[in-house]
Amino acid sequence: MSLPAINPDAVLWSVPEEERAGRPLLLLLHGYGSNEADLFGLVPHLPDAPVIASLRAPLQAPWPIDGWSWFPLAVPGAPDPAGLDASVDAIIAWIDALPFTPTSVAAAGFSQGGAMSVHLLRRAPERFAFAGNLAGFVVAGDQPGDAILQETRPPVFWGRGSADTVISDEAVARTTDWLPDHSTLSGRIYEGLDHSISGPELADLRAFLDRQY
Repeated sequence: MSLPAINPDAVLWSVPEEERAGRPLLLLLHGYGSNEADLFGLVPHLPDAPVIASLRAPLQAPWPIDGWSWFPLAVPGAPDPAGLDASVDAIIAWIDALPFTPTSVAAAGFSQGGAMSVHLLRRAPERFAFAGNLAGFVVAGDQPGDAILQETRPPVFWGRGSADTVISDEAVARTTDWLPDHSTLSGRIYEGLDHSISGPELADLRAFLDRQY
């Protein structure tokens, strides 16, 4: 079985290649069963300072889902961390193969992509500056970078809807317990919001990103 890999031909970029060098890189990571075009529509509402790359997850979601995933579905909110680890390795390999070196790298994602954004910090805190977690969660268990994150406390944005029935209560509780001890947390619960992104949440994400850039 081949290891997951990011398809470089499927990446959507906010700027042409000649404008990418010497700038920070912000990765957008979509949710389960979606694709790289999903979050790319947010680009006009995000800061201009970073180069933004929207990635396609490396795993084909099982039929009948017509899309992609970062890790296999399992017990809701409790996936096998090995699946996330493999996609982290794929993202890092893709970054290392870029023809330019970003001044910094960060990630923001929705649902599975939000979980991946935080997991990037936990697996490689020296490689990623901060994370945006929209309707995602923290995976159970210890990770190599957790002790470092307790000391460095990188910025993390976590937004979720009060009416989100996709992310389990256990996963929400785990994330609520973990993030304040391992990050400089900016968090908000959006009343009545289901498993989606609202205008107020997007505005809060933009404000968070403006503070980083």
